[in-house]
Amino acid sequence: MRRISVLLVEDHNVVREGLHALLAAEQDIAVVGEARNGREAVQLIEKLLPDVVVMDIGMPLLNGVEATRQILKLAPATKVLILSAHSEDEYVEQVTEAGAIGYLLKQAAASILVKAIREAHRGRAFFSPSITRRLSDLHEKSMGRGGTPKKGAARLTSREVEVLQLIAEGMANKETAAQLGISIKTVEKHRQHLMSKLGIHEAAGLTRYAISAGIIESSVPITNK
Repeated sequence: MRRISVLLVEDHNVVREGLHALLAAEQDIAVVGEARNGREAVQLIEKLLPDVVVMDIGMPLLNGVEATRQILKLAPATKVLILSAHSEDEYVEQVTEAGAIGYLLKQAAASILVKAIREAHRGRAFFSPSITRRLSDLHEKSMGRGGTPKKGAARLTSREVEVLQLIAEGMANKETAAQLGISIKTVEKHRQHLMSKLGIHEAAGLTRYAISAGIIESSVPITNK
């Protein structure tokens, strides 16, 4: 019997190790890799091509939302299942738009995660009951009069989201360039485009925007680099 291959993406070592131990007990599931953040997950995806990715949202360097988007672009057959402590509408809306097939809260029972992985592998959506209700509410809110979707905030490219997260985490242009493998001048251009697109005039404002948009968690300190 071919086992369901799973990539675990979680920045907390204890949580990740616990998930690995839980899934290792299942005969039809095999953990083929682990990543501590979204960037590591994206780097591993083409090598491992897992059936299912179990993904946290709030992670350093590259958050789970943008990682989901990039993973599905590289490996469309892979299913991304979100496992997060966050239940806010913003997170649910962003990851479903990015293509995640399911969303579970970390408070869920271990047996629910195992079931969700099996369902995701079959191509079936799986959400915690409270998230299902939120999705229904979000769908209603997203429809304006006459049934047309409401227009949201300015859309950022994948690269802009990556740059924004690193800036918001306090990285200088040189550090951001090294992380992304691009020039400092390119980082500066992205920073300028972000400020122009978002109508923001200082780095602290970018951090506040990143927090409000769910790109980073509110525990990240605001700097003025």
